[in-house]
Amino acid sequence: MNNRTAVKLTLEDGTIYHGKSFGSLKPTAGEVVFNTAMTGYPESLTDPSYRGQVLCLTYPLVGNYGAPGKVEENDLLRFYESSSIHISGLIVSDYSFDYSHWNATESLDEWLNRNNVPGIYGIDTRALTKRIREKGAMLGKVEPEGTETDFYDPNKVNLVAEVSTHEKKVYGSGKYKIILVDCGVKYNIIRNFLKRDTTIIRVPWNYDFHNEEYDGLFLSNGPGDPKMCDATIENIKKSLGGKKPVFGICLGNQLMALASGADTYKLKYGHRSHNQPVLQVGTDKAYITSQNHGFAVDNDTLGIDWEPLFININDRTNEGMKHKTLPFFSTQFHPEASGGPTDTDFLFDVFIDNIRKSMGE
Repeated sequence: MNNRTAVKLTLEDGTIYHGKSFGSLKPTAGEVVFNTAMTGYPESLTDPSYRGQVLCLTYPLVGNYGAPGKVEENDLLRFYESSSIHISGLIVSDYSFDYSHWNATESLDEWLNRNNVPGIYGIDTRALTKRIREKGAMLGKVEPEGTETDFYDPNKVNLVAEVSTHEKKVYGSGKYKIILVDCGVKYNIIRNFLKRDTTIIRVPWNYDFHNEEYDGLFLSNGPGDPKMCDATIENIKKSLGGKKPVFGICLGNQLMALASGADTYKLKYGHRSHNQPVLQVGTDKAYITSQNHGFAVDNDTLGIDWEPLFININDRTNEGMKHKTLPFFSTQFHPEASGGPTDTDFLFDVFIDNIRKSMGE
């Protein structure tokens, strides 16, 4: 284990960190971001919102519970958030070569290697995180000894088109039909809906769903700059002209904002953790949430018919919005969090209640 290949992490500001390899030995590049979760790396690595990013896990010991097997449930992989790894590379402080967990079938090293994703350990992830916190999210590249690659900015491409489904898919056979616009949806969102007597019609990001029969519209999470999703925004505009309930999560919050005429902007380093506190506007209720996004809605640009629904207690950024009279609302955080807090799971019930009311129940 001590003869692992030397690896170099280079940031766009010239900072260099040296470590050793696990996973694939290919070079890689992307936007370097950090996640503060103590557990849940199988979910994080398969979260489509991390597409094109080199992920630094701040919890010091990673790999000790390996990687879970591919158990299917409702045509979804039970222990993952999608069918593949989406990160471009993984950065950890101390990699555990020994793993033990009841549902593990292989090591993290084996899982990454099988998916051609490089990892680097032996990095001072605390120093790296502090640098990102000071400088902001930066491009970076991971180069095993004897390899080279160029920097790559994932925010300049339409990442949503890369992670969205390419065909319509249907899950469940419940009473309430929901169109799910897949911009990189996490599986646990679909699982949450299936618990609530729904039929989920999952469609591509640029699919014109207005000829479909449905009771409610859901806008999913996803990676990158929301302004890349022109077709999605135009379709949402049509829906906001009607009265059928609409619910958006993460990127879905930003897309709803853009469709309503508001603006979005890139955050300095994003919100990527399992312990972000948010305040429900107009109340004294605070919730602990899981988040993963690099862009935010500009509260000052919300139209006269819209208002913030939640605010981030740490930096006062937008964490959701709602229409003042119609059943349209969204959240920037993840109420379906897996792993992570589920304080806001009730928002799925709010959406279903909106559908029931719109159907006259």
